[in-house]
Amino acid sequence: MTQEEVFKALVAHCKEYGFIFPSSEIYDGLAAVYDYGQLGVELKNNIKNYWWNAMTRLNENIVGIDSCVFIHPKTWVASGHVAAFNDPLIDNKDSKKRYRADVLIEDYLSKIEEKIEKEVEKGRKRFGDGFDEAKFRATNPNVLREKARYDEIHARYVKAEAENDLAGYKQIILDCDISCPVSGTKNWTDVRQFNLMFSTQINNTGNADDKIYLRPETAQGIFVEYLNVQKTGRMKIPFGIAQIGKAFRNEIVARQFIFRMREFEQMEMEFFVKPGTEMEWFAKWKENRMKWHVNIGMGAENYRFHDHEKLAHYANAATDIEFRFPFGFKELEGIHSRTDYDLGNHAKLSGKKIKYFDTETGESYTPYCVETSVGVDRMVLAVLSNSYKVEQLENGESRVVLSIPAPLAPVKAAVLPLVKKDGLPELAQKVVDELRYDFNFQYDEKDSIGKRYRRQDAIGTPFCITVDHDSLVDGTVTVRERDTMAQERVKIEDLRALIDKKVNINNLLRNL
Repeated sequence: MTQEEVFKALVAHCKEYGFIFPSSEIYDGLAAVYDYGQLGVELKNNIKNYWWNAMTRLNENIVGIDSCVFIHPKTWVASGHVAAFNDPLIDNKDSKKRYRADVLIEDYLSKIEEKIEKEVEKGRKRFGDGFDEAKFRATNPNVLREKARYDEIHARYVKAEAENDLAGYKQIILDCDISCPVSGTKNWTDVRQFNLMFSTQINNTGNADDKIYLRPETAQGIFVEYLNVQKTGRMKIPFGIAQIGKAFRNEIVARQFIFRMREFEQMEMEFFVKPGTEMEWFAKWKENRMKWHVNIGMGAENYRFHDHEKLAHYANAATDIEFRFPFGFKELEGIHSRTDYDLGNHAKLSGKKIKYFDTETGESYTPYCVETSVGVDRMVLAVLSNSYKVEQLENGESRVVLSIPAPLAPVKAAVLPLVKKDGLPELAQKVVDELRYDFNFQYDEKDSIGKRYRRQDAIGTPFCITVDHDSLVDGTVTVRERDTMAQERVKIEDLRALIDKKVNINNLLRNL
């Protein structure tokens, strides 16, 4: 299957097995809005638990809060979102579809990169073990031609972004002969700015003064509570404030399943530092966050840093941790040096003094801030897309398996009596009682044992525990491991320790 076909199969799998559903589907749904099912919410909570404990338990100078979705509207004026939180919008006049102009260009550039990689793979197959990739890229005429085209378009794109040149975006789209994916035509409108914030009224009187926004990020809730946390927690610089919560963005084009949604969840941490030390901390948090991701066990080769060529209005440095999704390397987490932009602007607009007094030096200053921000939903998608496999077995059959890292798996173990008689269900219930307080489990006695194994493979359960007739005699059960399908006999009283060794999320934390 192609990567596109694999991704479509994954989306269908998520619905079929209770991970993710289209929201309001009985009413034909809402575009780019999804609900997490019974297994999806367990996976999501495990990811959040791993992040929260890595931040607050492993760092004595980081604490957590939970701020409101609704914040005073002046917050978004101070943060720059009212004036600057925009994306470049372009419409196709024939299909009436809206697109982000920058995404159209980025997708075009990605196609050029794909062509280059295909040429490289042809060379690799042609020359075999003697293939010199660096020399091939430097001398092959097809690669050089595509690379020159990429560099020329990319340079124009970076310039348009830096100068916020809307006409420049459109000219690139026209020059590259980019057509609408729906109509196939190139009948484009001019590019214009589109603000991404959702607004509503809080007092329901209809007056303009009642306008309030659903937060487009959770970070501002941290900034407006900075003084309260710093004083009540007696926090000393450097220190951090962490938060997990919902955010809302009126995306022009929400796409690629849960990768880009209008309602999503963020895990953000703002780390407050002394001015002049921010770049040192920026480098440290880059290293820290990449280690957190790689520690999950999905392959270091599937992650990379991508430094921003155009900085946000609040930043003096920024990078993304990108993950290899089925649709290419895309942003998973952002790390930004936000300077004192946020606290400084909130101080100006509120009239409140937001300073930190250093008792050791006698200095008073507005702290600088380094931010780490990772999307929960993108993490879920990264885990699912990396884990989804269709394996061909020796007997000619195939199985669909989710090789989810065991500490994140929604269900840790399945207890399966071989048959529904002869006292096996009763003994299986004793096994359940042994495990229920420590692990999320499933009990299943329907269908053949092979079909039950396949069901558990499909939802990513690391262990299947089969209770058979020998179990009644010697007190042992068969434990089947998901990824290898290897089986071993284990005493019932040893089950908890065996499972805990592999699935306990604290083992991930110890590796950090």
